[in-house]
Amino acid sequence: MNNILFSHSYFLRFDPKQWSIGQPYAPLGTIYAAALMREHGYKVSLFDTMFVKSPDEVIPELDKHKPDFFVIYDDGFNYLTKMCLTNMREAAFKMAKLAKARGCKVIVSSSDSTDRYAVYLAEGADFVILGEAEQTLLELTTLIKNGGEDYFDIKGLAYMNGREIIKTPQRPVAKDLDNLPMPAWDLVDMHSYREMWLKNAGYFSLNVVTTRGCPFKCNWCAKPIYGNRYNSHSAQYVVDQIKMLKARYGMDHIWFCDDIFGLKPGWVQEFSKLLKREGISIRFKIQSRADLLVDDEAVEALASAGCENAWIGAESGSQKVLDAMDKGITINQIHTATHLMKKHGIKPSFFIQFGYPEETRDDITSTIDMINELLPYEIGISVSYPLPGTGFYERVKNELKKKTNWTDSDEMALMFSNTYPAFFYKQLHKYVHRNYHKHLAKNSMRKLLNNPFGSSANNVKKALSVFYYTPLTYIEKLKLDKFEKAI
Repeated sequence: MNNILFSHSYFLRFDPKQWSIGQPYAPLGTIYAAALMREHGYKVSLFDTMFVKSPDEVIPELDKHKPDFFVIYDDGFNYLTKMCLTNMREAAFKMAKLAKARGCKVIVSSSDSTDRYAVYLAEGADFVILGEAEQTLLELTTLIKNGGEDYFDIKGLAYMNGREIIKTPQRPVAKDLDNLPMPAWDLVDMHSYREMWLKNAGYFSLNVVTTRGCPFKCNWCAKPIYGNRYNSHSAQYVVDQIKMLKARYGMDHIWFCDDIFGLKPGWVQEFSKLLKREGISIRFKIQSRADLLVDDEAVEALASAGCENAWIGAESGSQKVLDAMDKGITINQIHTATHLMKKHGIKPSFFIQFGYPEETRDDITSTIDMINELLPYEIGISVSYPLPGTGFYERVKNELKKKTNWTDSDEMALMFSNTYPAFFYKQLHKYVHRNYHKHLAKNSMRKLLNNPFGSSANNVKKALSVFYYTPLTYIEKLKLDKFEKAI
């Protein structure tokens, strides 16, 4: 029993918004696990679901490889898998049943299965790995291969013993990440990723991770895989991987998919120094926090390393809401971080969250005002989404009767009672986006009027879009006010 077919449950086609954006990232967590198993003598292959149309497409791969183990191993580094979308869950169930019908041992590792291991066991999984999975997977397959059945000694596992579900003790997360082999990038059909990126973005981006976990305690943020411990690869490990990826695949850009990039003191500076020593120039985007970007030298070091876009969880323009979320940042820090990033040529982007319990119209207005004043490069708007394992979920779980998860990443259903009903937040999303683009256009128009002969054609186009977004914003605002009065 030495043959493993890996897969994952994120089907880009089942997420219409992300399919239309067309900027897919390979399942990094999956190919990390595949690399480790191959290092220990297993034959590994990958059924990458990113571009396929149906879970039934796994059938030819099962018949071709005839694996002993079918492992659905989601990419825990990608926020889209952490959303536990029902489209992907149903696809995982289908693949598990197809593999089991062909005699495979079915093993599942994902955020969703960690939260709902009993459901996955009922739907065809023989084992569900809870939390960080590489070492558990290695121990489990080795035990089965050697004919063992005493699974309880393996930490981080759920399985059936007759009609009883057994859940073994929690496995501590890995600390020395450099001991992991480089991800098995050779298993990925890089041509398909490159084509879609070039078609939709004009450049090719790959995902790299430098850390695991997040030590901050935002009470709505679920961390079922890597938890609250923060462990880091060395800067040298990361630079070696980038050097290999540049040589092999020639990507133009990197998304560092860490929950928090560069938290370890001195890491970014060392990273920047090593990139320069190797003669590597690469643009990248990160996720960070406002309170980590209020130091001028730290932001300058990020810019020097190649950071062009930093997403921060601004969430709200109301300090009351930020405090209720246990966010641990201030409105002043959001302002300072935004100004410093712009000063050093980094594009600041905001995650915005509406609908947190007891949010008022004044809080919403404060958030809109903050966006209009700071004019981030991009905004990503969502409504509060309760996931198991969070304080927020515990607060509202009794209200989650009919629906507990979104179908796809753009559904944004408000699944609990709040100040306003779900249809209000749907309209709010439209209005805030229109209003944001109107203010961007107004800012471009001011620059055009101040320097009419120094503007590019693209900047002129942005400025002229004010005539499109101004009436559109007005219409969306009328609709929002109408919805509010109807409540």
